[in-house]
Amino acid sequence: MTAIGNSAASRDKAFVLHPYTNLHAHETQGPLVIERGEGVRVFDDAGNAYIEGMASLWCVSLGWGEERLVQAAAKQMRQLSSYHIFGHKSHEPGIDLAEKLIALAPVPMSKVFFANSGSEANDTAIKLIWYYNNALGRPEKKKILARTRGYHGVTVATASLTGLPNNHRDFDLPIARILHADCPHHYRNANPGESEEEFATRLAEQLEAQILAEGPDTVAAMFAEPIMGAGGVVVPPATYYEKIQAVLKKYDILLVADEVICGFGRTGNFWGSQTMGMRPDILTCAKQLSSGYLPISAVMVSEAVYQACVDESKKIGTFGHGYTYSAHPVAAAVALETLAIYQERDIVSHVRDVAVPFQKRLKALADHPLVGEARGTGLIGAIELVADKATKANFEPVGRAGAVVNGLTQENGLIIRAMGDSIALCPPLVITEAEVNDMFDRLTTALDAAIPVLRG
Repeated sequence: MTAIGNSAASRDKAFVLHPYTNLHAHETQGPLVIERGEGVRVFDDAGNAYIEGMASLWCVSLGWGEERLVQAAAKQMRQLSSYHIFGHKSHEPGIDLAEKLIALAPVPMSKVFFANSGSEANDTAIKLIWYYNNALGRPEKKKILARTRGYHGVTVATASLTGLPNNHRDFDLPIARILHADCPHHYRNANPGESEEEFATRLAEQLEAQILAEGPDTVAAMFAEPIMGAGGVVVPPATYYEKIQAVLKKYDILLVADEVICGFGRTGNFWGSQTMGMRPDILTCAKQLSSGYLPISAVMVSEAVYQACVDESKKIGTFGHGYTYSAHPVAAAVALETLAIYQERDIVSHVRDVAVPFQKRLKALADHPLVGEARGTGLIGAIELVADKATKANFEPVGRAGAVVNGLTQENGLIIRAMGDSIALCPPLVITEAEVNDMFDRLTTALDAAIPVLRG
């Protein structure tokens, strides 16, 4: 250890392979080591405090240090620390959580399958879609639509769904039978003078043309986040989901709502599907299901999808899919307590209240010299950095402006996420109005400091 050094940062560089990190730069730069959290703030190993403007990774809805979740985990750990639900086995935390989720679903759902992450949930949904169509005697109806800039995970299949180039490059992705429709970003992709409604109509027409070109009998499903998260917090244009759902229904194509980020109050309703008028056949969720305290995710399926799985498992002799930790009792217990807190504290009403100052401060940043667009809903939003407001031209190279602002916000005690040149904000749902203003004050200071760096 002498040659490596004993600090956490030096040991990190020696032993940890980091996700979503420039590994070459990390060998020199090293990590920001976070030691503890309290409320909406986290503290590094030097004692510096940061407002966590991303709720970790879009997930710590109840903030850090929620004792009820700690106690729920401890109680379940003592009673039944681990068990599985394979082969007709079960346990009450898993049963209770499934029952609760079905009761809370935005549209009627039949059953819940549990996994451990959003990636696993969406990967499971892909397999279920293929299984479903085999059960219905439609072996050719297997292609799956996602969208450019959409994000659905990082497994081989879900990274293929994800419509971001760096999730494909040199991983030999995407795999076959994965298609990408156009991104519903009005600011970047609308024609000059095209209204949101006109843009939505064009996107629906393009989607239908794509389905017809592929052959409707070969297209099985479409995955969609109510609001795109890691692709830059893209809020779809008015009437978008109404119009694309009509197309999907016309050609008997399932809709999968990826609620991994939007679920559990983030958009001002319990589900993003409610905010956006989506009626999914399958719904995936994770992250805020346990306030990020333990890994757990869920896939809710309609009765039609479930019955097809029943028929196929009868033919085969088993439903040959599952994870060791599906419905892990401790994770399930923490998720149940999280849902109880949401209801007891009326978190959705709190989000609606505090979203007013959040969105006001966010939209005001559209006037900043570096900002081309400010967009968001509820307690999620982003600003897009541009070199020229009139032409929407990016700073060169793309991503540099985001990296500069990311570094300056961290220096000012705020953690955000730069996705290229879009700066995302997704704070814990329990944030107060005073903390919202503090967060935006720090972001504005960082943006002001970035002007001479980017234009100097």
